[in-house]
Amino acid sequence: MVAAVNHDLLVGAATDRIHSALYKLVLNLKHTQLAVLAKVAVYYVKHQKMVKRSVLVLILLGLIERIHKVVRLMTSERKVAKVSSGGRKESTRKGAQLDKQFFENMKKLVAIVIPGLFTKEAGMLFTHTVLLVFRSFLSVVVATLDGQIVSSLVRLQGREFLAGIAKWMAMAVPATMTNSLLNYVQTMLAIRFRQNLTEYVHKMYLANNTYYAVGNLDDRIKNADQLVAVDIMKFSNSLAEIYSNLAKPSVDAFVYNVQLAKSLGIESLFGIMVIVQMSTAMLRFLAPPFGQLVAQEQRLEGEFYFTHSRLIEHAEEIALYRGHETEKLTITRRYLRLVRHINRVCRLNVFYGMLEDFIVKYFWGAAGLLGCAMPVFAERLPGAKQAVAASLGAAAAEHTLGNRTKDFITNRRMLLSASDALGRMMYSYKEIIELAGYAERVTGLLTVLGEVSSGQYVKTRVGKSAEKSLNSDDIEVDIVNQRGETVESVDDVEFIDVPIVSPNGDVLVRKLNFHVKPGRHLLIVGPNGCGKSSMFRILGGLWPVYGGTLRKPSMSQIFYIPQRPYLPVGTLRDQVIYPDCAADMAAKATTDADLLAILKVVQLNHIVEREGGWDSVKTWRDALSGGDKQRIAMARLFYHRPRYAIMDECTSAVSMDVERIMYTHATNLGITLLTVSHRQSLWAYHNYILQYDGQGGYLFSKLDPERRIALMEEKQKIEQELAAIEDMETRLQEMEAEAASY
Repeated sequence: MVAAVNHDLLVGAATDRIHSALYKLVLNLKHTQLAVLAKVAVYYVKHQKMVKRSVLVLILLGLIERIHKVVRLMTSERKVAKVSSGGRKESTRKGAQLDKQFFENMKKLVAIVIPGLFTKEAGMLFTHTVLLVFRSFLSVVVATLDGQIVSSLVRLQGREFLAGIAKWMAMAVPATMTNSLLNYVQTMLAIRFRQNLTEYVHKMYLANNTYYAVGNLDDRIKNADQLVAVDIMKFSNSLAEIYSNLAKPSVDAFVYNVQLAKSLGIESLFGIMVIVQMSTAMLRFLAPPFGQLVAQEQRLEGEFYFTHSRLIEHAEEIALYRGHETEKLTITRRYLRLVRHINRVCRLNVFYGMLEDFIVKYFWGAAGLLGCAMPVFAERLPGAKQAVAASLGAAAAEHTLGNRTKDFITNRRMLLSASDALGRMMYSYKEIIELAGYAERVTGLLTVLGEVSSGQYVKTRVGKSAEKSLNSDDIEVDIVNQRGETVESVDDVEFIDVPIVSPNGDVLVRKLNFHVKPGRHLLIVGPNGCGKSSMFRILGGLWPVYGGTLRKPSMSQIFYIPQRPYLPVGTLRDQVIYPDCAADMAAKATTDADLLAILKVVQLNHIVEREGGWDSVKTWRDALSGGDKQRIAMARLFYHRPRYAIMDECTSAVSMDVERIMYTHATNLGITLLTVSHRQSLWAYHNYILQYDGQGGYLFSKLDPERRIALMEEKQKIEQELAAIEDMETRLQEMEAEAASY
C-alpha cells in the first residue's frame, strides 16, 4: 500500500517537472518569436523607403505580366482542324472562350449597339460611369464617417456621436438617389442595346428573302426565331450588367486601395493582394466551362421551343393522324435533354459556389482583418514603439484609444468593401464567360445572315447527292456551289440552259430551255418531284440560279399564288391588298368599292357583311374555308394586276364554274398565266405546255387543248380496252386449267 502511494507521488512529481519544462520552453519560444517580429518591425521602419520601392517594382512587374497575358489572349487564334466538303474551315474550338474570337465578336457587336461616340447610348454609358465613380467616393466618405461615429462612441462623446448620425442620414439622400439612377440607366442601356441589335438583325433577316433562305437553303440555324427573340435580349441584358459589374468593382478597388495604401501602407496591401491573386488563380483553374455550358443550354432551349412551334404549326395534320403520342415522345425527349443539362450545370455551380463564397467572403475578409490589425499590434512589439517615434516623431507615435478605433473601423470597412469589390470581379468572370456564350450565338446568327444574303449556303446533302458526293470526279457535286446569271427583261420569261436543282444537290433537270412572252399562257404538268415547284422557286427568286441564264421581269411584275394562301394578321382589307398596306392602297387611288368589285368577280362579296366589314380583325386562317382562302388569293391577283402570275394548284378547292370565271378575268386583265394543275378544264386557258417526264427530261411545245383532250380520251379508251383484254386472257387461262383437271 505504502509502495503504491510512493509510486503515485513519484509519477506526479515527474509530471509536474515535465509541465514546468514545457511551459518554460513555450515561454522562451514566445519571447524569441516576439523578438524576431520586433527586429522585423524595426528593420522595416528604418528601411521603409527601400521596402516601398521594392513593392512598387513588384506591382509594376505584375501589371506588365497581366497586360502581356491579355494581349496574348486577344491575339490567340482558334485552332483549325479540317476543311469541310463545302470548302469551309471548321474549328476545333468548343464553345465560347476568352480568346481572339471572343474579342472580335464583342468588337463587332459593340459597334452595333453603340454606333458612335456622340450617340444616345454613348451618353448613357458616360452617365453610368460618372454615377459609378460618384458612388465609390460616397462609399469612402461613409466608411470614414462610420469610423468617426464608432470612435466618438468609444470616447463617450455624445455630441460628436449625434453629429455623426446626422451626417450619416444626410449622406443617405445622394446615396439612395445614385443607386436608383444606376439601376435606371443600366436598364435603359439594356433596352437600347437590344433595340439597336434587333433592328440591325431585322434589317438583314427581312431583306431579299433572307428569312426564307436561312430556313430552307441553309442548315446552320435551326431556330432563328429563338435567336432573334431570346438570345439577343439575353446578350443585351448581360452586356449592360457586365459593364456595371466590372466598372463598379474596378473603381471601388482602385479607390479603396489608394485609401488603404495611405492608412495601412503599401506593403500590407501588397501582401493582401498576393493572397487574393493566388486564390483567384485557383478559382479560375477550378471554374467549369460556363461559356460552353450557356451556349449549349441556349441551343437546347431553342430545340425544345422549335418542337412546340412545329406542333402548333401542324396541329391539324397531327390530330388527324392521331400522332400525339409520337409527338409527345419527341417533345419529352428534347425536354429531358434540356433538364439533364440544367441539372448538370446546377451540380457544377454547387461546388464552385461553395468554394467561391468561402474564398471571397471569408478567406479574403480574414486577410483584410489581419491587415487592419497589423498596425495596432505592431506597436506592442518590443522596440517597435521607440523606432516609430524616432522615425515619425513622438506626436505621430502617440495614438489614443479613440483614434485607433476610428482607424480600425474605417480600414476594416474599406477592406471589406474592397474584398466585396474583388469578389464581384470574380463573380463577373463567370458572367463574362456567359456573355461570351451569348455573343457566340448572336455573332453566329449575324455571320450566317451575311453569308446567306450574299448567296453562300451550307446545306447537308442527302439522298442521291450524298451518294454522288463520295465521287469527287462527279460534275454534279459542285453544281450547288455554281451560280448562273439573272437578267431583268422587259416583259418576257426565258430559261436558257438553267439546271433545276434542289438545295441539297439533287439534279431534277440538267438544262431547262423555254421562252414565254406576254399572252403565251403556259401549262406545266408532270409527276410529283419532277421539278415543277422548284422551277417556280427559281423564277420567284427563292432559290438561286445554279447555271445558265434566266431572263425575267422585276419581281414586282411576278405574283405567286400557292395552293394554301397565306393570310396575315390584320383586317379583311389587309387580306385582299397584301403585301400592300392601307397607305399603298391610297397611293394607288383604290377604294373599298374597288375591292368590293374585285370580290364580286370571285363571288366573295358577301364576306364583307358576314365578317363585320372591311376593318374587322380576325384569325382569318381559321375564319375562312379552304375555298374562300383561294378566292381571296385570286382577289389579290386582280388587285395587284402583275404581268405574270404563277398559279400553283391555286384553284383546287373551288368549283369549276368559279375557276372558269377567275381564269377568264385574269386573261382579260392581260395577266400571263404560268399554271401547275392536273385539271383538264384549265387547258383551254393556256396555249403552251411544259411537260416533265420525271426522269430528268421535259417537252416544251404549243398546246392544242381540243386535240390534247381528244388524245387523252382516246388513250383512256384504249387503256380500258387493253385492261379488258388482259382480264379476258386471265379468265381464259383459268378455264383451261379447270378443263384440264376433269
